[in-house]
Formats: sequence, C-alpha cells, structure tokens
Amino acid sequence: MPSLASLAGQPRKTLSERQAACLHWSAAGKTSWETARILGVSESTVNFHLRNACNKLGVRGRRAAVVAALRLGLLDSVTV
Repeated sequence: MPSLASLAGQPRKTLSERQAACLHWSAAGKTSWETARILGVSESTVNFHLRNACNKLGVRGRRAAVVAALRLGLLDSVTV
C-alpha cells in the first residue's frame, strides 16, 4: 500500500456527498439497508454509491473504502 507521502504528487481524490455519507454510516457499522433508511434512499442506491466510492479509491469492499477514505482525509473519524 502506498504511503501518504508517496500520494502527495497524485491528484487529490474526492468523494461525492452521498458517497461520503454512505461510507460514514458504513464505518459506524450500519448495513446498506440501515443506511438506506437513514438517508431516505433505496438499498440499491446505497450500494451504488458505495461501489462508486470503492472504484474512486481503487479498493474492493466497503471496509477497505472506509480505511482508504480515512487515511486520505476524505472522511472524518466516526464515533458511535
């Protein structure tokens, strides 16, 4: 995994507001169904945003996306 110092020369990745919200609730331990109820969208919409976040961050899986987003400073730390 590249260090943050080696990522300094790369363009900064950004997440959409919905992608960040879905990752936030995933980091808090919420399922896609629970996140959908919280955000007022469908479960498939939550999964869509999580997949797009994974693609942007170059990872597979929501847990890896949460870790990558936290390391890159794209997601505030989550307290439950």
